[in-house]
Amino acid sequence: MICFLEDVCEILDSQRVPITAKDRTKGIYPYYGANGIQDYVDDYIFDDELVLLAEDGGNFGSKDRPIAYRVSGKCWVNNHAHVLKAKDCIDVDYLCYSIMFYDVSSMVNGATRKKLNQATMRKMLIPLPSKEKQLEIVANLDKVTQTIDLCNAILEKLDLLVKSRFVEMFGDLASPNIKWEKCRLIDACANNDDIKCGPFGTQLSKDEYTESGIAVWEIPQINSEFKTMPTHFITKAKAQELDSYSIKQGDIAMSRKGNVGRCAVFPETLENGIIHSDVLRIRVDKNIVIPEFMMRQLHYSGDVQHQIEIVSSGAIMAGINVTKLKQIYVYIPPLDLQEQFAAFVEQTDKSKLAVKQVLEKAETLKKALMQEYFG
Repeated sequence: MICFLEDVCEILDSQRVPITAKDRTKGIYPYYGANGIQDYVDDYIFDDELVLLAEDGGNFGSKDRPIAYRVSGKCWVNNHAHVLKAKDCIDVDYLCYSIMFYDVSSMVNGATRKKLNQATMRKMLIPLPSKEKQLEIVANLDKVTQTIDLCNAILEKLDLLVKSRFVEMFGDLASPNIKWEKCRLIDACANNDDIKCGPFGTQLSKDEYTESGIAVWEIPQINSEFKTMPTHFITKAKAQELDSYSIKQGDIAMSRKGNVGRCAVFPETLENGIIHSDVLRIRVDKNIVIPEFMMRQLHYSGDVQHQIEIVSSGAIMAGINVTKLKQIYVYIPPLDLQEQFAAFVEQTDKSKLAVKQVLEKAETLKKALMQEYFG
């Protein structure tokens, strides 16, 4: 049986009240918007089991980010999310699952900010099996979701474990009493050209991209720690021409724009490539410093992070000043201590890999079940 959304739930949009940031009073009640909690306020307008569906500013067009989510208890909701209360014919969790990843691409409108208006939202089609079947579906999806949440929690704990180990071994690197040797970042490299931005438009234009060949490594790959594969390539001849912008095993890649300062070490499992203009390459002298240690220092040291913030500039979007970046100061503990830390990270990464394999299987299963139940 297929029903319209308006037939299986009450639409409580008329009860929503937006509050501008300056008019909010901090409190204990969550203040919800299109994509989740925006703030906490001192009062509430709802106290129920509800489903919130993005009206505008939602993750429309994304296959991996939900457009609806469950809320429970006292809360405030602004005017960027539709408020749905399940009727007796439908389980509230089933209602949420049924619209979490609903394809609304043909239903939203708006040139700059997509909106799913109420009239259109009311006509969304929802499969409505028996209540018993709904609860069975919810139970199956809950099990998979719990596995996904557990895997993500373990991965977060493992990341915290590495950071804790770093601080335990090297300190916070901000204390004036730190005992390690200090040098400019460029002095931890073999050559002055080892810290370098990727080629700009005059050296590499989008017209020169190919469907295969030598990879151009960009910010999305850094953000995923090089788990996301490249989408742009150049010819071997062009790569040879741009050899000074190469990235190879052990190089540290840093985001120069957007999420400024985000780093990842280029792994041994990947073939050499070329860095994008939004990416910065740091090629440390391995006789002085272990890349894994330096990358973690760039992430974990409050002192180093502060220096990176200072050398980043831009009125609209921050970007790193490479000349100044070369002059920031980093710490160089004894090499054997760095190697101990790198070995610890390697063992932790093996544990993370095992968890990620479980996570990938769970996510694949959830997508298959969602397609089976609601596709």
